[in-house]
Amino acid sequence: MASLIPCPHCGQRPKEEFTIKGEALARPAADASQEIWFDYVYLRDDPRGAYMEYWHHTSGCRRWLVVSRDTATHEIEGVRDAAAHKEAAE
Repeated sequence: MASLIPCPHCGQRPKEEFTIKGEALARPAADASQEIWFDYVYLRDDPRGAYMEYWHHTSGCRRWLVVSRDTATHEIEGVRDAAAHKEAAE
């Protein structure tokens, strides 16, 4: 049976409708150093446990989402619109 992702716009949808785009990192300031930008673009952690990732609902509402999931169990702990995630970080 397919895993279901609770899209805040479309409801429960099969995971095959989504594309995982990577860790939901805070974007550095435009005037940040080259080292900070290098780390942001190229370096990623590979944690075991709770992790927040950007997912794109490619075959659905086409919205960017932030999915909180456990990398060991793949259990989804929460999903929210990426725009709301950005506003909460500011």
